[in-house]
Amino acid sequence: MRSPDELRALVEGWLAELELSPELGGLEEPVRYALEGGGKRIRPVLCLATAQAAGGDPEAALPAAAAIELVHSFSLVHDDLPALDDDQERRGRPTAHVRFGEAHAILAGDALLTEAFALALRYPTTEIARELAFATSGMIAGQYLDVDGGRPDRAALNRLKTGRLFEASVGCGLWSVGVPVDEQEPWRAFGSDFGFLFQAVDDLLDDDGLVRELGRDGARALAAETEASARERLRAIDAETSALDQLVDELVARV
Repeated sequence: MRSPDELRALVEGWLAELELSPELGGLEEPVRYALEGGGKRIRPVLCLATAQAAGGDPEAALPAAAAIELVHSFSLVHDDLPALDDDQERRGRPTAHVRFGEAHAILAGDALLTEAFALALRYPTTEIARELAFATSGMIAGQYLDVDGGRPDRAALNRLKTGRLFEASVGCGLWSVGVPVDEQEPWRAFGSDFGFLFQAVDDLLDDDGLVRELGRDGARALAAETEASARERLRAIDAETSALDQLVDELVARV
């Protein structure tokens, strides 16, 4: 069984050699800039770890895992734009619209999304592309709630804006190695908990979101409850899930 770090290296190597559509021309530079922005690649690693735990070859899930990372990168490029979060820096570098201009950043985000679906459609099943479409719609709906000016339920917003792509990471891992739909529910329940835990940890680190809504102690208690639930989900799966358990370890170690 490969560890999360070994799976992460697999993802990085595959992304580094990823061929983009030649029609992108000069737009390839901002696309790669966004894609190479660092981070722990936790979503694609979750996809590979799921495929591995389900008894498949994680390399079979690489196109799906890369597609997930491209969707995630698309969301960051667009979220950083002046019309939304207006962020000037991400992970120690200028954001795409600062580095390349707003118009090129919008187009680079669009290209990341279409390239993601091109990868998803390499599989004989359409379920991976369907999974990504559902997740992307959820992310967009969550972002809308975030900028609409109302006071949305924070947990509901998080399950859309953040959680949907984590759930899709698990779902795409399952589809890529042929796990039948009637055997997927326990895995998907874990993916839902993992996504919610990720956002709870992020809010604790930033003193934002759930911390503002529930207070620090309340947010920490909710994170602990979700961690326990995620681990219980893994124990209920009849498979070697040690790499998935290690991903939970990595997440909670941040706080």
